[in-house]
Amino acid sequence: MKTLLVIKSSLFNGRGQSSQLADAFVERWRGRNPEGRVLCRDLALEPVPHLDAETFDGFRAEPTERSPAQHAAAAVSDSLIAELKSADEVVLGLPMYNFSVPSTLKSWMDYVARAGVTFRYTENGPEGLLADRPLYVFAARGGHYVGTEMDTQTPLIRHFFGLLGITELRFTYAEGLAVSPEQAERARAQAVEAIERLAA
Repeated sequence: MKTLLVIKSSLFNGRGQSSQLADAFVERWRGRNPEGRVLCRDLALEPVPHLDAETFDGFRAEPTERSPAQHAAAAVSDSLIAELKSADEVVLGLPMYNFSVPSTLKSWMDYVARAGVTFRYTENGPEGLLADRPLYVFAARGGHYVGTEMDTQTPLIRHFFGLLGITELRFTYAEGLAVSPEQAERARAQAVEAIERLAA
């Protein structure tokens, strides 16, 4: 039985454009995997706390040396990492806010990237400790950014998940959603066509 982890980072929950694209993929995934399990991590409904110095120190400390607050933060981190490890495939709904990823997603990333747990440092650079698996990224943008220096998201997502050992990334973009209703309709239609191909 396959497990699909869905990470939604839109502040609009299920109403977000990126969430709707993720849902469209999940619907087709369920059709291919009727016995499959879908885990959903909606970061607007369940935001991960921002990383602070005490939490960071707690991640590096031995469990017996952690404060109660550090134990609680480590438990959140362990849970997020366990979800990711359990997934055979991962979906990320990714809106663009002010040229970057949502702060809720950045917090998730900060709790998942832990030296010695999900990656390690070596003489040849960082090495991911998670098994590779497909990661489907559904990126919704108000303007047109793919292939420009303003697209800071694509390299960040590649670098971050590559750090963990996940390099099989497949991006689907819906761009120009704020340009005009006609452009938004075209972008959504093109993204759905791409989803159909991914799910085939």
